[in-house]
Amino acid sequence: MGQAKSIVHARVPLHDTAHASAAPRPDAVRGHSTPHAGKIGLSVHTDLAAIEQEWRAFEQSADCTPFQTFDWLSTWQRHVGTLNGVTPAVVMARRGSDIAMLLPLALHKGFARRLTFLGQDLSDYNAPLLAPDFTSVAGPDGFAALWRDIRATLQATPALRHDTIALAKMPETIGVQPNPLLILDVRLNPAGAYETMLGADWEQFYTAKRSSATRRRDRTKVKRLGEMGEVKFVNPDASAELALTLDALVRQKGKSFARMGVPNIFERPGYAAFFQELATAPRMRSLVHLSRLDVGQTWAAVNLGLTFRDCYYHVLASYDDGEVSRFGPGAAHLRELLRFALERGCKRFDFTIGDEPYKREWCESEKHLHDYAAAVTIRGWPSAAVSLGWRRIKRAIKKTEPLWNAAQRLRSAVAAMRAKKVDAKSVDKGAESS
Repeated sequence: MGQAKSIVHARVPLHDTAHASAAPRPDAVRGHSTPHAGKIGLSVHTDLAAIEQEWRAFEQSADCTPFQTFDWLSTWQRHVGTLNGVTPAVVMARRGSDIAMLLPLALHKGFARRLTFLGQDLSDYNAPLLAPDFTSVAGPDGFAALWRDIRATLQATPALRHDTIALAKMPETIGVQPNPLLILDVRLNPAGAYETMLGADWEQFYTAKRSSATRRRDRTKVKRLGEMGEVKFVNPDASAELALTLDALVRQKGKSFARMGVPNIFERPGYAAFFQELATAPRMRSLVHLSRLDVGQTWAAVNLGLTFRDCYYHVLASYDDGEVSRFGPGAAHLRELLRFALERGCKRFDFTIGDEPYKREWCESEKHLHDYAAAVTIRGWPSAAVSLGWRRIKRAIKKTEPLWNAAQRLRSAVAAMRAKKVDAKSVDKGAESS
């Protein structure tokens, strides 16, 4: 941001015969465009501050998820994007003076320049923001022509020229509308996402979802936790306590990542600062919900979720790995979160991306997410081919239970061996210093 300028381009027709007659590009869409009576104008913006007011106004009525809100994506750009040399490329499509679609894209520099969604890696769902009547205005055939115009506009802008396109974690619907980007040659993401309808009464919901034997086991575990100290569901509201609560989540997740043998996301440049601002900034209170389950003096479980419209989004969860872990503090905290969401009027509880077994236990529906990878230039072909091949292999492994279980065991075993080596080195250094 800072010195960045907003790039604005002239209005172009939805159906552009020059683009339609050109030779097919490597990222060609499915289907064919058809003439449309109306025209949609395009503008591309690299300075988020310049479009903040319009973006915030549009998101109030647009079909979108919390991961497309200005607060989420501008915070990501400030803490993560800027550190990694990412340039926003936000496309606004207008019909007359009204915004019909806002598509938050970004350019990642490198040998092969990649066009992705803005904040793609840390957003569980990536999509455009759509006006409520977008489908009737554009339609799937109309969007094919609009996508060609978007591509041509970006490539005509020197600062936004790209060699590959890599769009990930796209839902099939945005609100009640079909996702127009799924006309592209998409592939299923390796992971699914899960959601449950909450109903109007907690006890009815809980009884419908869990068997009497399971509910009895839940009560027994909570009783055992209570023997260690008072069990409390805590919603901190002071900035200092919110910051300490997030620190606990980061520590707990870091240990969990180490046990599983996966990279710690909080060690990536800007990630910890991104979540710190989300959790503590006063303007975020209506969007971000940080909570804990306390057992005596132990912060036994922590969760960062999002409340957006009629839905609670379960984003990051952690638990203490000490004595309390034997009695399922994370599961107890989840039940309190479900109750919290229901009692504050949410109609849906979205567990977001990830195939953890506990999600299937609560959810009646799985949401399929889609990825799109394409080469735009010769320079981009190797990168696009590797990306597409890796995603296919990863999905094949994750959707084959024996292979996925074996991969998880191998990953955990490698992590355990690394931990032993670190401990051994610490012992040797301690012996030398003594």
